[in-house]
Amino acid sequence: MTENSIPMHYVCTWDEAVQLINGQAHFWVCNCGCREGKGGCERSRMDVCLTFSHDGTVTGSERKTISCSDALAIVDEARSKQLVCRPFRDEKTRTTLEGICFCCDDCCAYFLNPDEVCDKGKYVEKTDLRRCTHCGDCEPVCYFKARLMKADSLLVQRERCHGCGLCVEVCPTDCIEMTERT
Repeated sequence: MTENSIPMHYVCTWDEAVQLINGQAHFWVCNCGCREGKGGCERSRMDVCLTFSHDGTVTGSERKTISCSDALAIVDEARSKQLVCRPFRDEKTRTTLEGICFCCDDCCAYFLNPDEVCDKGKYVEKTDLRRCTHCGDCEPVCYFKARLMKADSLLVQRERCHGCGLCVEVCPTDCIEMTERT
């Protein structure tokens, strides 16, 4: 595979991010290049770009060593701030996991630039529309535009789902679950 055939980033759930972190030995964090470029973020702090290699590909400044518990705390904060976990692969071969970006629609290039490519995650949403109250709570957290309110009714465009799981967290009726993508 060439470096252009596999996107550098892919999407995962917060639980998957925890598993990825627990499988690593070393951790660094730096400022997010997107947040620096925009001059900040309305949703989150600046230093949320997590890497597992000191030489890893990052675009932000102020890299520092952190502990595993510090890395796991970033995931907890990402969950509370409704950030999407976007692990990234090495730039050259795209075969080695280098770190995890924690992204949102306020400042991150991926959501602001429709030409940026990102692999969909291992999971996809499954909504039980019989239990759904069509409250619309899931629509604003779906940065991939897979969940839309139309005429007071939820429209799910499952093919747009990238598998981040943000919708599951905000659903008051627990009618959404993440299932393995087929």
